[in-house]
Amino acid sequence: MSVDPAGPATPRRPTHPAGGAPRPIAHGARLVVLGASWGGLHALSTVLAGLPADFRTPLVVVQHRHRGGEGMLPSLLQDVTPLRVCDVEDKEPIAPGHVYVAPPDYHLLVDGGHLSLTTDAAVRWSRPSIDVTLASVAEGCGPRALGVLLTGANDDGARGLRRLVDRGGRALVQDPAGAEVRTMPEAGLRALAGAPPETWAMVPLSELAAAIVHVAGPYAPPRHGGDATAGAAGAAGAAGAAGGAEGPDPDRGAGPWRPPGRVRRAP
Repeated sequence: MSVDPAGPATPRRPTHPAGGAPRPIAHGARLVVLGASWGGLHALSTVLAGLPADFRTPLVVVQHRHRGGEGMLPSLLQDVTPLRVCDVEDKEPIAPGHVYVAPPDYHLLVDGGHLSLTTDAAVRWSRPSIDVTLASVAEGCGPRALGVLLTGANDDGARGLRRLVDRGGRALVQDPAGAEVRTMPEAGLRALAGAPPETWAMVPLSELAAAIVHVAGPYAPPRHGGDATAGAAGAAGAAGAAGGAEGPDPDRGAGPWRPPGRVRRAP
């Protein structure tokens, strides 16, 4: 199985949306994706350490990793969170309260309520690729997903993040000023330029955990029938379901997000 991570929009210079931050996902999120590269261990540890023990929405971590590093990253992240952290096994069911870490040298896809692994060619020199995972999540979860882009030394994840927002999802980008390497979050901000301001925000690392809790809201388990995680194999059906019975606007009835600290937009 393969997913074309290239979205319809090309990266542009950041705009200056006025104030505010993403509206919470109405009725709750079904999945949160965290993407990182260089400097990711510190950023991911900071985010996971800040999440409450009762955070139920499943999280998927896509961190660029060298071959042979399997097991090390989940162990290090487990030290900072009471949530269960594990390397993904092919066809593993998605369960609440878990942090799923993409293993080295495999792309990770959301596939019908499960997580699938593929050895398709590297995308922008990366496998796992953040773009590939986000593209899969955009088609499978759409308006019930949140993508978070952290520190990194290339532009992987930028196209996938825009694709997720274009499918009705939400996006948070680490403030590049506090990133160990600015390249990845800056690429994410360029890709999100022109997207509706209520769908994304740039947030300092110290406030990202609180932002995730506010935007994701309470966990929304998939309904029977698999509409929430139809995956790449059912992209057309999933996209249709996202604008069907539940309506194309996931923000209906959602109140404003008021985080504990400031949320800045791209300069």
